[in-house]
Amino acid sequence: MSGDDLLLKLSLALAIGLLIGLERGWKDRDEEEGQRTAGLRTFALIALLGGIFGALTRGDDFLLLAAGFVTVSSALAAFFWREGVAEKDFSATSLIAAMLAFMLGAYAVLGDAQVAAGAGVATAVLLATKDQLHGWLARITWPELRAGLLLAAMTFIALPLLPHEAIDPYGAVNPYELWLMTILIAAVSFAGYAAIRIAGPERGTVMAAGAGGLVASTAVTLTLARLARDNPHRVRLLGGSVVLSGAVMLLRVLVVVAVLNRVLAWSLAPALVTGAAAMAVFAFLLIRSSPEGKKDGKADLKLKNPFDLMEVLRFGLILTVIMLLAVAARHFFGEAGLIGLAAISGLADVDAITLSMAKTAQSDATTGPALAILTAVGVNTLAKTGYAAYVGGARIGTLTAFGAALGFAAAAAGYLLIPMARSL
Repeated sequence: MSGDDLLLKLSLALAIGLLIGLERGWKDRDEEEGQRTAGLRTFALIALLGGIFGALTRGDDFLLLAAGFVTVSSALAAFFWREGVAEKDFSATSLIAAMLAFMLGAYAVLGDAQVAAGAGVATAVLLATKDQLHGWLARITWPELRAGLLLAAMTFIALPLLPHEAIDPYGAVNPYELWLMTILIAAVSFAGYAAIRIAGPERGTVMAAGAGGLVASTAVTLTLARLARDNPHRVRLLGGSVVLSGAVMLLRVLVVVAVLNRVLAWSLAPALVTGAAAMAVFAFLLIRSSPEGKKDGKADLKLKNPFDLMEVLRFGLILTVIMLLAVAARHFFGEAGLIGLAAISGLADVDAITLSMAKTAQSDATTGPALAILTAVGVNTLAKTGYAAYVGGARIGTLTAFGAALGFAAAAAGYLLIPMARSL
């Protein structure tokens, strides 16, 4: 290693220590000089010391580095122990941060500089978000924590054990890919649910409905329709929120498709983006014209935890059946069979047919799959309009129907006119 390279690596080690020390020093900024074990300068020196020990390491002999780490950690532990006794503080965070600063300094010299810098930034961010993380932990419930752990187990334990090849004669059912897509949609749903829980009900019905479009727009429609039935003076606010949830659902479909099949997403984008934009504008106008929405946009929106094991397994089963039916429909009836299947599927759900089409669509033949997804989205939007009218009454049904009509018109124009304009 040349002298210039070593100087750059040691500078990075020093910068990592300064970054971590900045956060720790700011936290203890009100302490008098000599009243804290480590601050800005000490953390910087610890990381630089780690970098020097890393520079002195020769080959694969890490004995000197290990000895330095043990010595520095032991000395720091003694000082932090004295500080903890004096302040009656049982936290080990600063000690662990100091030990990490030493090792990151060493890794900045011995390993990948970008990884070391990223880890240093991540450490500082994690230390700085203590209040937010503890507040989130105080609000989370046991079923929600269990759901997150279950999602992690499905992803990192169950998924690698599944066979990564088709198990049927038609090549439609690949357990690994099916489970991966099930996890994908479950993770998106759980993320939307977590966003609502973290933000809290005070953020209002509008934000909850928008985030609810990521969770389950049909469930959000039914919930808001029930609120409209019991609170007729809020029908514009609630109707606009239903339409907004539908607009978010269109964008969610586009994002999910883009993750799996960019070519198909490109063909869907004109229709879904223009439809979502039209519905969002109409929703905004409805909400702004609602006098009660200007006073307080709050209304309890009780969403069921979307990551229920039985629901996840049910979705996986539905997805498997849809995959098989899609292959059979295409084999016996051509592209027309897919449209009929999409229409039936859209009465209850758009995710299964969306994921199925995104997986099976070929790059040179996206018209049929695109029409199938748009059909499912359209039928689902119409069905939600009917659900809203049945549950919440004619007023909210009329508002959501008008929003759906605007979305249909804009989506049709986007699907037909934008590709035509590109070709000119």
